[in-house]
Amino acid sequence: MRNFSDLRYFCQYIVKKYGSPSNASEEDKAQEFRKIYLRDLPLDIRTLRAIASACGVHINGVESKNLPQNIRGYHDVFDDERNIYYKKGDTKSGIENTVLHEFREMIEPVFADLDTDYSPLRTNAVHLAANKFATAVLLPKEEFRDKVYESGFDVIALSKLYSKSCAQVLLRMGEVIQGSIFLYSALYEQGPEVNSWILNYWTGSANDDDPDANVYGADGLFPRKGRTVVPDSLIDRVIKTKKPHLVRRITILDTKEDDGLVAIARPLAISGDIAKVALVVMLAHNIGLLQPQIDLINPIEVEEFHKHL
Repeated sequence: MRNFSDLRYFCQYIVKKYGSPSNASEEDKAQEFRKIYLRDLPLDIRTLRAIASACGVHINGVESKNLPQNIRGYHDVFDDERNIYYKKGDTKSGIENTVLHEFREMIEPVFADLDTDYSPLRTNAVHLAANKFATAVLLPKEEFRDKVYESGFDVIALSKLYSKSCAQVLLRMGEVIQGSIFLYSALYEQGPEVNSWILNYWTGSANDDDPDANVYGADGLFPRKGRTVVPDSLIDRVIKTKKPHLVRRITILDTKEDDGLVAIARPLAISGDIAKVALVVMLAHNIGLLQPQIDLINPIEVEEFHKHL
């Protein structure tokens, strides 16, 4: 199995190695993709074009006016002619993500063709799998996890380092940290109305090694998608002052034994205006993990909150 000059050979390799496509996680598939096609090559648009060409896939730019609303790309297959289309003028990161996303969607029916016992993913599931695959290729797990710790869980710094969106970095952070520590992180962005802010993305992880090192029963404390900014919250203070903030202790219980949480929020400013605010929350005794970010941004410090972020 040495010839990977066609899309089908990559799929055959996965089936042969894992027994079934369903036995290989998206992390596994992404790792195999990097090992086979990237090796020591830089991961950029030029490299992805070369990989696609080697697999018999054509990559084409399309004017945004010719794309459905909120669609960054798509693919088609006619008479074994494979094409991936991306939005012209999209960001470098956006094009890379589109190409990898469509590549993953494109190989799903090939898996089903090669393995008759395999039940191909349905539309929603394959879309989610493609998102995971693309992110895992662009932000390889081990390397990215090291950078998360080195940066002090700084979503904005990681976004700049990898030239990826804050949303993609935040969601990937939750994936690579999962099982290690208790973590909650959220990204707030401007809403449709003037001066309105909405939580558009959030992620979390738990400590699997020490179940007691997690937060339980704090219903409503951690906002979910669609929530607006609460007055006098950490995010509200960041938006009003345009400066990063740190709360050293957020108590949950009404007892002195409550060690509580620590939270840091950092704004992303574009042309002097705040475009996004990234929030990271963890157990207070893990504040040392945030120290690289604290040292970098020198946040305004708040001593204590009680039962709210």
